[in-house]
Amino acid sequence: MIGATRRTVSVDRQGRAGGRFARLGPRSRSPVTRLDAVMVIAHLSDTHFDGDPRATDRARRVMDYLDALPGPLHAILVSGDIADHGLTPEYELARAHLVSTKVPVLLLPGNHDVRGNFREVLLGEAPGEGLGEGPVNRVVRVGGTVFALCDSSIPGRSDGLLEDGTLAWLDKVLARGAPTLVCLHHPPITVHEPTIDRIRLGQADRLAEVLTRHDNALAVLCGHAHTGATSTFAGRPVLVAPGVVSTLLLPWESTRVVDRDLPPALAFHVLADGRITTHYRVVP
Repeated sequence: MIGATRRTVSVDRQGRAGGRFARLGPRSRSPVTRLDAVMVIAHLSDTHFDGDPRATDRARRVMDYLDALPGPLHAILVSGDIADHGLTPEYELARAHLVSTKVPVLLLPGNHDVRGNFREVLLGEAPGEGLGEGPVNRVVRVGGTVFALCDSSIPGRSDGLLEDGTLAWLDKVLARGAPTLVCLHHPPITVHEPTIDRIRLGQADRLAEVLTRHDNALAVLCGHAHTGATSTFAGRPVLVAPGVVSTLLLPWESTRVVDRDLPPALAFHVLADGRITTHYRVVP
């Protein structure tokens, strides 16, 4: 987690979490949303820091845009592929630019990330400390909402998988009963972009089994696709963030696969009364 905030934020690798979820007031037939009664999450993904000024500039534009927002923002989630090659200098760039003076920045790894370097540079773990090259699974609680940050990466491969230990860990996190957002890099669904669908989350049915046991799993937040998308999975919303570094085009849009000229984009997730509403924005 990067960034400083006055809000109640706690991190627990053992999955301890608690608190109540903010509810909408006031009583009326047509409730008016109170900005102090909702949680607003900025969700971006796939920054792919690689030492090229282009990738750095796009990420910086997004973070500057978020820092300049006049309204309330409670957390920033970056759902994987922080670095392009998993190199230490790339993570040092990420540490310098994926930072907010207002809210916590929550990071999880994707298939381009290297767990050891991710841990050492972004989480501040000493080499050999903790789980080393094991899955980077963490619990972060912001106010009364839990972010279960799951590592779906498979070292050396592009597709994803939640290991047995990760699924058991997630089951325990959800069993504590707090409203929880399940966050991972690889979507557990088909997004109808052939490149991504070939390397999406494998054995997604095992994740579905865990989610269906827990009503407090509010949604699944993902990246990887480099295109904003929404769907459902195990009765929950699946919300896929667009890519910061580039956009993957859909088959009916173009014969090209990647557009590097479209502006970076992100999602805003608004949590209120146990529901989630998502807005997508591009950053000029």
